[in-house]
Amino acid sequence: MQLITLTTDLGKDDYFVALLKAEVLSFAGMDVTFIDVSHSVDSQDIQQAAFFLKTTYHKFPKGTIHISCVYSYYSSSYEIIAFERDGYYFMGPNNGLFSLLFPDLTEDSVYKVEHDKHEVNILIAHAVACIRNNLFPDEMGSKLKQLNTRLALQPVTTNANIRATIIHIDHFENLILNVSREVFERVRKGRRFEVFYKQHEPISKISEHYGDVPVGDVLCLFNSANLLEISINMGKASSLLSLQKNETVQIYFYEE
Repeated sequence: MQLITLTTDLGKDDYFVALLKAEVLSFAGMDVTFIDVSHSVDSQDIQQAAFFLKTTYHKFPKGTIHISCVYSYYSSSYEIIAFERDGYYFMGPNNGLFSLLFPDLTEDSVYKVEHDKHEVNILIAHAVACIRNNLFPDEMGSKLKQLNTRLALQPVTTNANIRATIIHIDHFENLILNVSREVFERVRKGRRFEVFYKQHEPISKISEHYGDVPVGDVLCLFNSANLLEISINMGKASSLLSLQKNETVQIYFYEE
């Protein structure tokens, strides 16, 4: 049984995801299990897609194929690429998404998928079939000439503060920042801190669970992705705090 994950901005209300799955099944056979990571990635938002993939890909068994169809633009130079990394396979448009996932990724390990029919779904299905039949990468295509790259949105750090960015708002309207536990603790150095979000009262402690504060209170914790999150116990932080994706949050550290 071949596991295949799908991360797309194709939405859940149209037939686009079904067409992609149908092509893969037609090429690769029926012994395939699809896992839908998300089809609700914001349109063309490869930063968000990279966040979803980075959080989930390594939780699956080795040999899983991770397909990303986000920002699937068309042009004369359109390319679908595929590569193997740490025992997993990845494929999707050559639009910079995978460089956000693996900053050290280079053309040396990436292949351009080639087929007589230059259509997104068919190219992806062809790549999956090659992997399934142990024909990767020889029968799948050729070495990629140029990998498109993007820079990940990083927090701005000084000795005294971190300027963070809200990179994702989840289904519960929790606010996920681009600050990992490692970065936070490295800058903090054991010092007292305050998290400022707009004109609200700052948060001055890290909680372990949502229930650590009374219902309706604001808290900070490190989520399952080890990223700093601003939440409201039993509430919707984004709506109630009037905070949206790409807004900044300031974290200040104080000497005792």
